[in-house]
Amino acid sequence: MALLTIENLPGAVVAVPADATLLAALQAAGHDWMHACGAKGRCTTCRLQVRAGLENLSPLTAAEERYRAAGRLLANERLTCQARLAAGEVVGRVPDATQLPHVRYS
Repeated sequence: MALLTIENLPGAVVAVPADATLLAALQAAGHDWMHACGAKGRCTTCRLQVRAGLENLSPLTAAEERYRAAGRLLANERLTCQARLAAGEVVGRVPDATQLPHVRYS
């Protein structure tokens, strides 16, 4: 089973179904996650700082490559609306800049 753990979001250990984006899995598990463009890969508000398991994620999408080339997506970051996890585990954090004001982070 593919698992996504968000270190600074208490209780966020999410099973990621095959072919689902990380964002879809987070939302299905009841977690509120910033995504200003509606999960279309047109912004970077849904980004995740990956602390472990980067190699388990799908290859970068064209949108992620554009943001990476522009310096708006770091090498250890992925867009949750674009990245998929087929197997293994990913551990990450919500960046300070995209934390929602009504969600309690640790």
